[in-house]
Amino acid sequence: MKKIVIIGGGVAGLSAGIFAQKNGFDSIILEKHHTLGGECTGWDRQGYHIDGCIHWLVGTKDGTPIKKLWETVGALDGVDIYDPESFMAIEHDGVTVHFYRDIDRIKSSWLEISPEDKDAIEELCKDIQHLQSFSLPVEKPMDMMNIIAKIKHLLSMKDVGLVMQKYDKISVQELSKKFKHPALREAIASFMPEGDYSASSVIFPLGTFTGGQSSIPKGGSKALAMRMVERYLSLGGTIKPSCEVVDLDIEKDAVRRIKCKSGKSFEADYVIAACDAQVLYERLLKGQYPDPEFQKRYNNFQHYPLASNIYIGIGYEGIMEDIPRTLKFPVESLCINQNQKPVEHLQMTHYDYEPDFAPKDHTVITFAINQFQPELDEWEALVKDREAYSREKVRIGEAVIQAMETRFPYMKGKLKLLDVATPQTYERYCNAYRGAFMGFWPTIPGKPLVHNGHIKGLNNIVLSGQWLQPPGGLPVALITGKDTIMRLCKKLKKPFIGV
Repeated sequence: MKKIVIIGGGVAGLSAGIFAQKNGFDSIILEKHHTLGGECTGWDRQGYHIDGCIHWLVGTKDGTPIKKLWETVGALDGVDIYDPESFMAIEHDGVTVHFYRDIDRIKSSWLEISPEDKDAIEELCKDIQHLQSFSLPVEKPMDMMNIIAKIKHLLSMKDVGLVMQKYDKISVQELSKKFKHPALREAIASFMPEGDYSASSVIFPLGTFTGGQSSIPKGGSKALAMRMVERYLSLGGTIKPSCEVVDLDIEKDAVRRIKCKSGKSFEADYVIAACDAQVLYERLLKGQYPDPEFQKRYNNFQHYPLASNIYIGIGYEGIMEDIPRTLKFPVESLCINQNQKPVEHLQMTHYDYEPDFAPKDHTVITFAINQFQPELDEWEALVKDREAYSREKVRIGEAVIQAMETRFPYMKGKLKLLDVATPQTYERYCNAYRGAFMGFWPTIPGKPLVHNGHIKGLNNIVLSGQWLQPPGGLPVALITGKDTIMRLCKKLKKPFIGV
């Protein structure tokens, strides 16, 4: 029986482990943290549970291949799905713009706000509808398809591809300027900061959301990851938590031994690096096996930006059933670090639909504040002074509470700060390079990276995870974990057992 060591116990590592076990391999997962799940996680503070990951999950629609894949790994098997009526609502100058799940409701509500934007509204809604049928390809990666399968795949993606090409060529800001009404403009523009960020980052999530392809699993992110852990263990897999890999012994063209910070070491026939790509190439492989495609992207953050956020958890002594699950509202005088532009909007998500996340008649609320360059540089500098870093986190949390009390006066005195995570938090706990919680963000000049995980010069270690293909995130981690084992089965000339 061939032995596989998997570096990293996030969704990609768990997916690879589950399919390794299903296909007759003997696998072990080595995870840095004491809890598996990677960035698909949550944590408890002061009697509340802060969900740290899923804002929406692609793959919740019954009967779709991606849903079946999630069920196979245990993540969504028998799990209730929460379908919020709105993706997000944005307030601007007394007007609230809703991105409803019902595309006709988006159209009618926007036309009510601005009849003069009829053409732009109808064009956007029509393009969103074209993406509703999109389904992530999960059967085989492109490099394993024969020519007939590739042609069928490309033909099935024709309409989707045309829409994505259209929006890949314009920025979010350019898309917003197609609308005359300032509230509609602001609703679109607030998706991303100013710059060359591709409008596909707006159209794609709206297509999956309105098409019923994406929703929210009940129980949250950590529970989803723990179900995958249970499935992996039930198949005979082995887990070593608190076992951070720090070095690889390489002889000729193969990894012979995997060394951990704890002093433990492991041998394997094959190694799957289901971890951050930069950690693999620069820390574990010490820069000796560079990949030009990754190097190009890491060396050009203007075209290939990395995104992180500040994530604030707040407890509220009350319920929020009449407020949209995710709401953006304008704020004044909220600054993050001395060199950053003041925050103009706060994005709030509440978990009123998860009663177990908070004490009775209370609600947990999270805020996500996007961080790009140069914000990531500033956090890297600030964390070197732990006291200053801690003070800044508290200051930001208190400023958010003050902004909430301004927007919702009836909440005054009923809010308490639970926790503040920063890009450095993601780096500390998950080895996420610069705190990035997604792959490279889509921009107009940037070109999507589609990678098979092969590392030139080494024949028994591959990269797996969200960095291998756009748009990144949990579904890509799930799929690439499975694809990695599928490729290995092909290499060993053995049939692959899938869903």
